[in-house]
Amino acid sequence: MTTPPPRAAPPPVTGLTVLHDPDCGLCRQLTRWLRGQAQLVPLEFVAVASPEARRRFPGVDHEASLGEITVVADTGEVWRGPQAFVTCLWALAEHRPLAHRLATPAGLPLARAAAFAASKYRAATGAGWPRPDELLASLDGTSPDGASSDGTTDCPDGTCSAVRPHPVSPTSPATRSAGSAG
Repeated sequence: MTTPPPRAAPPPVTGLTVLHDPDCGLCRQLTRWLRGQAQLVPLEFVAVASPEARRRFPGVDHEASLGEITVVADTGEVWRGPQAFVTCLWALAEHRPLAHRLATPAGLPLARAAAFAASKYRAATGAGWPRPDELLASLDGTSPDGASSDGTTDCPDGTCSAVRPHPVSPTSPATRSAGSAG
């Protein structure tokens, strides 16, 4: 009896795209926080279900992505919900050890709880509707997401890249061991 040949290692992830809801206050806060972190893997942000997202990722269920965070790797892997949250942490220099812990069977319930809480918060607060403090902030000529009063942003095509990459490059996300959503 012969043993099957070993499987080739998956290609390394060298970039991640986070599909985010620019109309959701919580999503904007998370996006701002992610952009401000030193990154081991560059993060790019694309508005969920936008024409750009649909063009770049035709195989992704964009309607499902409206309800929870979705991350797409340059290798084609897709994570949604808790695994996407863990993948974002994995991309960050300071938070990769936490991502490794959350990717374990013992840690994934915590990631699941965080993703669930965020989803419920979005539903309860009417994701996509600005809060009163956001409306007041826009009176000074800019909104909390960096848009000027005329609606223009520093990301006119709907795609924004983070600018603080970390010099170390990874081989593959820890969340692969926890499984990836397809």
